[in-house]
Amino acid sequence: MFVDQVKIYVKGGDGGNGMVAFRREKYVPKGGPAGGDGGKGADVIFKVDEGLRTLMDFRYQRHFKAPRGEHGMSKNQHGRNAKNLIVKVPPGTVVMEAETKQVIADLVEHGQQTVIAKGGRGGRGNTRFATPANPAPEIAENGEPGEELEVILELKLLADVGLVGFPSVGKSTLLSVVSSAKPKIAEYHFTTIVPNLGMVETEDGRSFVMADLPGLIEGAHAGVGLGHQFLRHIERTRVIVHVIDMAATEGRDPYEDYLTINRELNEYNLRLTERPQIIVANKMDMPDALEHLKKFKEQLQEDYPIFPISAITRKGLRELLFAIADKLAETPEFPLDHEEETMVNRVVYKHEAEPQPFVITRESDGSFVLSGEKLEKLFRMTDFTHDESVRRFSRQMRSMGVDDALRQRGAKDGDIVRLLDFEFEFIE
Repeated sequence: MFVDQVKIYVKGGDGGNGMVAFRREKYVPKGGPAGGDGGKGADVIFKVDEGLRTLMDFRYQRHFKAPRGEHGMSKNQHGRNAKNLIVKVPPGTVVMEAETKQVIADLVEHGQQTVIAKGGRGGRGNTRFATPANPAPEIAENGEPGEELEVILELKLLADVGLVGFPSVGKSTLLSVVSSAKPKIAEYHFTTIVPNLGMVETEDGRSFVMADLPGLIEGAHAGVGLGHQFLRHIERTRVIVHVIDMAATEGRDPYEDYLTINRELNEYNLRLTERPQIIVANKMDMPDALEHLKKFKEQLQEDYPIFPISAITRKGLRELLFAIADKLAETPEFPLDHEEETMVNRVVYKHEAEPQPFVITRESDGSFVLSGEKLEKLFRMTDFTHDESVRRFSRQMRSMGVDDALRQRGAKDGDIVRLLDFEFEFIE
């Protein structure tokens, strides 16, 4: 089973909590605060491993949660930072945010890595809050929560050459005779429902990776047949080898097949038509194939090279492989659209409105509900076991304008206010 798209959940580790502690040493008067900071939470890092070929492992493990940092300790001891969580992915993996479909990373080369979810910073111990006015504070922060998000992993094969064509035109047979790949071959459509890769070596020692891609039919760009599953993999190929059943064994016109496939490539992504294309006239050992080839050449508008072959008898394969290797040597890699954007060395300044620090809504029972990333983060980092920390949180809320906003929404003394899973009374 080949898996080429999967949705997973990742979460960076939370930071360790800071500590409230004081020096209790003999003969040291007014020892002062001695609470250490918490350690940083671990990042979730995706790293390319060329030994992997599919996203199969992610079918069985879809949650990746990095460890949290160690809590701060007494005697101003800093908690240990957590060790990063390394998740191995195959080369050709594109990581997208599930909600926005925005590309986070495009991992191609062995050893390449990127941080997908950052760990939270450690909370500060009470030593950090000491001031001349308050030399012995009972305030410490909890660790910052790690980033969490759902991402879609999409695998785009890193083949140099992509075999395209209608089902049953002989793509799998061609790959099986020019490489050691063992694709499934049978007398029915869509035998190949997953891409097959094969390493091809020419007689003069040149080599390249060829992919037998699942059969393409009319309407594939709109998802018909194997649709986008197929087209996704051809985006990275540098040379397209268009295999045509020149014997018309299924009653279709070879030239119409050629036009249909190119139309689908064009509809999916205009950039695909920029790739050099080599036309392979397959099944030339069959009756009527020569006649069809002559007619095809007359109809063909483009100046693409045509190679008559028979994958079964292996006739014409040597010349074809040399031509493919020559074409690869002169063809640069094609960046994907989003790769192109990152390669241009310029800075784009976007004016984005600052997200609201909090939002107030009303429940049917008359209670007020507070939400908002900034406020929730502040709440999670507050240690409510110490009164001083609670008072500090109240001051922070007031400075954010929460009290005034609640009054404007009609909050009165004694009204219930909820924040995450906690509730408290509004006090004037």
